[in-house]
Amino acid sequence: MNPIIAPDTYVIYARGLDLPTLTAVCADATGPADARGASDGWAWITYAAAPGRGAAVADLARDLTGFRYDEQFGRPGRVDTVFLASTPACACPHGQNYMVPHCDDHPFNFVYNRGGFGRVYFNVGRRRESRRGGDLLVRELLAAGIVGRETPAYDADPDFNADGAVTMRIIADHFGLPAAT
Repeated sequence: MNPIIAPDTYVIYARGLDLPTLTAVCADATGPADARGASDGWAWITYAAAPGRGAAVADLARDLTGFRYDEQFGRPGRVDTVFLASTPACACPHGQNYMVPHCDDHPFNFVYNRGGFGRVYFNVGRRRESRRGGDLLVRELLAAGIVGRETPAYDADPDFNADGAVTMRIIADHFGLPAAT
């Protein structure tokens, strides 16, 4: 399966912002991006995963949709973002619970932000999707056998979706995200 993002990468996808604006705001907040692009109504930037950087990039993705940038971007609710991380899910004891913030090195693998809040968030792979906040994508995850009472794909192959690639593809298809590799 062709990956949506490269390994050990953080990506902010933004809808409602053009690429120059996204690039400028992100450079000011977290430093210059490693790569950038725009396609299908989404502008995106990538950062290499580095110690202590994950939480800052994930927080920026949330903040872009909230009141901090309303005046600069024109109106509330204009921007929504998808944050993706292709880093391992947090193994820290507090990071196993979906309602408890993760450590700075291991942000959630997926967060959808609107109105200054993470509306949906979870880690991907090895059945981690069942520990999620928010209900968006539940139908798609149920249909793929990733969550729910019956998960025939996991029953047949315990390593099914171990790397989260199936879940990342569902996320990309749901939002119409371009590959950021």
